[in-house]
Amino acid sequence: MRALFFWCYNSKTLNNSFFFETMAQETSNPKLYIVPNQDDEQFLVYSEQSAVGLKSLEVCPKCYGSGMEIVPGKGARPCSCRQKRIQENLFERIKIPKRYSDCSFSNYQPLTESQKIAFKYSYSLAQKYPDVERGLLFMGSVGTGKTHLAVSILKCLTERGFNCLFYEFGSLLREIQDSYNPATQSSELKVLEPVFDAEILVLDELGASKPTEWVKDTMSFIINTRYNDEKLTIFTTNYLDDRKDQREETLEDRIGTKLRSRLYEMCHTIIVEGPDFRKKFDKLSRIKRT
Repeated sequence: MRALFFWCYNSKTLNNSFFFETMAQETSNPKLYIVPNQDDEQFLVYSEQSAVGLKSLEVCPKCYGSGMEIVPGKGARPCSCRQKRIQENLFERIKIPKRYSDCSFSNYQPLTESQKIAFKYSYSLAQKYPDVERGLLFMGSVGTGKTHLAVSILKCLTERGFNCLFYEFGSLLREIQDSYNPATQSSELKVLEPVFDAEILVLDELGASKPTEWVKDTMSFIINTRYNDEKLTIFTTNYLDDRKDQREETLEDRIGTKLRSRLYEMCHTIIVEGPDFRKKFDKLSRIKRT
């Protein structure tokens, strides 16, 4: 027999009333969803599929969204979902992209010697900070785990209580450009303030943007400011220092001689080599089709 669950409460934060509902199957645990109450005089019943279709928020089945878990015969205690929610809010605040939300040291799988070395440097920095003087510059081809390691460092340091921030360099440049538009109600200083304030900053995909004079000047402004303030910065880039052929650009070609020289002082350069892990997804899809 299917069981129908409701839970109603008023939220001062959301200034609205909500009710929770689910249709549970006999052999599965019920899933609860927070659903806008569109009619205070009538309960609206949605199936689990329609709740997901409305992008409803799944509610913890232990505490029903209250944050406190009832322990039979003992009383109440803070629910484990609270710590998870705090972590998720922290990672959202430091702008880690959703695609990298599951990246951590525990699930990094080095396949080459250079990846093992990169892992050791990354883990050491995350454990020893602030007793470190230089950041890291991960260089290597696509899909070798550079961003995975950079995000793992940020997560570890965020959990330790440090002020961290992640930015894909192209996205940061676009935000700065958008700030010049009066309609955005923003400013260059407002965009760059958290970049300058962060104790540890990850700038992903350095050199990926077309190296116009404005891009080079902006990169220099950001990097030199953090250098002068002695703030730790971690970079990732697909560009190397040496050319494999005459057509290939180096990192110096993309960011300029002066800025590349500055990075030698700011960061320990780590070459990360290995197969492109993303190719495995194409192989899996081929297997599924066959």
